[in-house]
Amino acid sequence: MKRIDLSNTVLFAAVICLLIAALMVFGSSIGLWEPIVGFGASRSYNNILGYIVIVSATISLVFTLYGKQFKSAVKSLIALVLGLMILGPAIANIINEPTRYPPIHDITTDTQTPPQFIFLTDQRPGSKNTLVYGGEEIAQQQLKAFPNIKPLISNLSAGQAYDKAVTIANSMGWQIVAKNADLYTLEATARTAFFNFADDVVIRVSPEESGSRIDIRSVSRIGRGDRGVNAKRITEFTKKFSN
Repeated sequence: MKRIDLSNTVLFAAVICLLIAALMVFGSSIGLWEPIVGFGASRSYNNILGYIVIVSATISLVFTLYGKQFKSAVKSLIALVLGLMILGPAIANIINEPTRYPPIHDITTDTQTPPQFIFLTDQRPGSKNTLVYGGEEIAQQQLKAFPNIKPLISNLSAGQAYDKAVTIANSMGWQIVAKNADLYTLEATARTAFFNFADDVVIRVSPEESGSRIDIRSVSRIGRGDRGVNAKRITEFTKKFSN
């Protein structure tokens, strides 16, 4: 009877588990399900998949080394690496202490008179969060967590600044859904790289005596907190505009 090579089975299972883990993260991007479905599945099952692969690969590696089956041991080692890749996010959280973000999802450079959405409304697809700004309580939490989120002051004219803002929005992969060149405003939807969550963005350019002021606001459609995603998006936009 032909002996089954355990390492082949373990490596095949590891590849399948890695594909499943990737599918949970990117399945929404190809239209298989809503972002929250993939996010929930990943939180529930990703680590389980990783542990299954690592335990199986370790057992296989021990047996193959004991039996001096070195080619099979290489396969087991590859499977072990794949298991560690699946557990990558969990390992990163252990090595690096996770940053604690406030439970807010609406970030703006102007907390007193935040840019307003006109085209996008609370009825936008898949939305659980309102576009009505939360007021001083949210503003104080933002100020404490993200003190560097401030308006952009430019020596460009309002028209020039607006055109540059549109160009940057396109370069960042946002879907621009509304533009008003007369009021110097634009509204767009941005998608997160992982799980494909939708966040809505509005930019407002205001004429100033010696140039212009650019304000931006980014709001998550679902979730109480955004893990700093909206603040990072605004910071990235600010850096691109300033260069």
